[in-house]
Amino acid sequence: MADIFKDIPVSLEEILKAEKVIYQHLIPTQLCYYQNLSDLTGCQIYIKHENHQPGGSFKIRGGVNIMHHLSRENISGVITFSTGNHGISIATSAKLYGIPATIVVPKNNNPEKNDLIKNTGATLIEAGNNFEEAAKAGVEIQEKRNLHYIHAANEPHLINGVGTEFLEVLRDLPNIDAVILPIGGGSELAAAVTVFKMIKPQVEIYAVQAAASQAACQSWKAGKIIKAPNATFAGGFATGEAFELPFSIYRDKVDDFILLSEDELREGIRLSLQFTHNLAEAAGASTIQAALKLKNRLKGKNVVLQMSGANETLEIIRTALG
Repeated sequence: MADIFKDIPVSLEEILKAEKVIYQHLIPTQLCYYQNLSDLTGCQIYIKHENHQPGGSFKIRGGVNIMHHLSRENISGVITFSTGNHGISIATSAKLYGIPATIVVPKNNNPEKNDLIKNTGATLIEAGNNFEEAAKAGVEIQEKRNLHYIHAANEPHLINGVGTEFLEVLRDLPNIDAVILPIGGGSELAAAVTVFKMIKPQVEIYAVQAAASQAACQSWKAGKIIKAPNATFAGGFATGEAFELPFSIYRDKVDDFILLSEDELREGIRLSLQFTHNLAEAAGASTIQAALKLKNRLKGKNVVLQMSGANETLEIIRTALG
């Protein structure tokens, strides 16, 4: 049953349908203007606070949308793999619809994210040493237990659900000039491309990734999916390969990629606390650092930074502040 939604398109029409689904459970997140960051970067900075979502990240939008559709199918439960936020989203959304969920995470995964998954009542399984090994284990478990397998990014209902955040951005800031987004699996970047290129194609779209895990960036440069080392501490970036469906959508529609070092990612956490008084995980805070790197290109423009998630370990937060 893994491909029951294979014929569902990622489209503006489907994203508009997804709004009716997710607003049964979620409310629009704030888009806040920050004068201090605007002074620092030389452009008008707005932050989309997806870190305020239930579960602490934007991914809940996709989780609610896909679980709504799965609730109409004859399934015994769902299984997925994750380094945290996707798993939290699926576990939380499955609980809303009364669907049993199993989440496979790598060993030594973020313990705070693991607790959020377990708190929903979902089954948490630790397997493999990284994202890719956890994914392989998830497939093997799915086959044994006859569960519906939800990929972390190659799911049209996930991407369509995430796309609702960019409809909110356009309603709140119709004169937006540019958006900066972190990319792990790529569902959010694909959703942004789908919305902006259909409604306001002149919006510049920038992607941020960890230099230690830059598979998506290298794939974008090569024009095809390639694998790359996956060594970042930042769970939101920790993928070693671009994913087929989102890559096929954003491949030719991103203005540029910005790569950040591990030290720059830690500094982003500190900047988030200093300038916005928000706790953001490394991927969620990365867009502030990216805006600083792009300040010459963004001068005078209305720029939206997506703060994708808030789920960071105390250890990493202490290091970032220390």
